Amino acid sequence: MSPGPVPRTDNDQVLVARVQAGDRAAFDLLVRKYQYRIYKFITRYVRDANLAFDITQETFLRAYRSIRSFRGDSAFYTWLYRIAINASKNHLALEARRQESALVEDGEREAANSLEGLQSLETPEALLISEEMRQVIVQAIQELAPDLRMAILLREVEGFSYEDIAETMNCPIGTVRSRIFRAREAINSRLEPLLGGGGN
Repeated sequence: MSPGPVPRTDNDQVLVARVQAGDRAAFDLLVRKYQYRIYKFITRYVRDANLAFDITQETFLRAYRSIRSFRGDSAFYTWLYRIAINASKNHLALEARRQESALVEDGEREAANSLEGLQSLETPEALLISEEMRQVIVQAIQELAPDLRMAILLREVEGFSYEDIAETMNCPIGTVRSRIFRAREAINSRLEPLLGGGGN
């Protein structure tokens, strides 16, 4: 089941209004519309399929509990992603307290395949990207600070605009641009030796 492009928001506004009026079936439609996209996004961020499933459920539960306070100042999907990000961060903090090393195993190959299309890497070499290069990209992203990792995933994997990322991450667009630039720099610096760009 393909997630397709980011859905248009006019239908969301209608569905949200119905949920706020007490229509639970309308919320089920929103869940069906976004559950795959939210799950895949969380999987790339926490890199554990089971944990991602739990966080996805928690995201929609939190959204349902809070939807009456949603005023439509931002698109519904950016509001939903913000809830997913906060839930993910909370779970990662809990996991880190229990054991630090168990966060980065599941979904590694999935993330690598999704990241082949990084816009900053659309060069002839990137079109022939190798398994080794995919591993380097995954490793580089794993090592990014959480805010940089979140920004680059929202931009390059989820296809969010800078405005939507700013809305989702609750920060100015200038900060978003800076985070994406720094993330791309870190990834490119790891790829340079493989692309033959690290000459002495």
